[in-house]
Amino acid sequence: MKNGVGVHQNIVLFGGTSDIGVAILREILQPGVARVVLVSRDVDRAQSATEEMSESYPEVDFFHIRWDASDASSMQHVVSEVVQAVSDIDVAIIAQGLLNEGRDYFADPSGLVEMANVNFTGTMSLMYALGGHMRTQGYGKMVLLSSVAGERVRRANPAYGATKAGIDGFALALDHELAETGVSVLIVRPGFVDTKMTAGMKKAPLSTDAESVARATVRAISGKTKVIWVPGALRWLFLVLKNLPLPIWRRLPL
Repeated sequence: MKNGVGVHQNIVLFGGTSDIGVAILREILQPGVARVVLVSRDVDRAQSATEEMSESYPEVDFFHIRWDASDASSMQHVVSEVVQAVSDIDVAIIAQGLLNEGRDYFADPSGLVEMANVNFTGTMSLMYALGGHMRTQGYGKMVLLSSVAGERVRRANPAYGATKAGIDGFALALDHELAETGVSVLIVRPGFVDTKMTAGMKKAPLSTDAESVARATVRAISGKTKVIWVPGALRWLFLVLKNLPLPIWRRLPL
């Protein structure tokens, strides 16, 4: 719960090694934050990411929990572990995801299973587990890192775009389902973000960085906005792209 001066006290990051997720943590940390939990597959890397934050905010308790983002059946248990560590959850940042740019799924269709489990099935299960706990406590915000790739799925990476379209639509409906419970969902739709996940890829127009996404996200967390685009101009660009007739869309070099 927020403290007396309106600061969220307990913050959880699912995907504790995500460049964007860690940038959001750095941006949201301030005096009054009490506990931070990083949930990740690589706990050692996540611990390294918080060393500087621990020095800057020695009063904050940092916890690390290991998990497998592709294991949908484990999400209820993982959320229970988080609750044991911090009790109530004020803000849960959901930043896990696979891109797998350039992977040949024609040669290895089984590779789609992990992509779907991490980006869609596991995340969907996680959000229901979080929503159930937050609904009981009577408040809380989930922040889903989505992508503009889900607005209209491109041939360049249809598997990634399809999973992002699915989880984005689910999150919007879940926020509606949780209306009047004190729980809400913020959906963040960045464009191309310069991170380790996109290293070596050609930058798209209106590309951005993790710090810019973090600033926009933290500004929106305390408000009532349901969806933000980073940068904001992408909202209008995709309003056009999403509604292009299919023959025109297929001529675009996307």
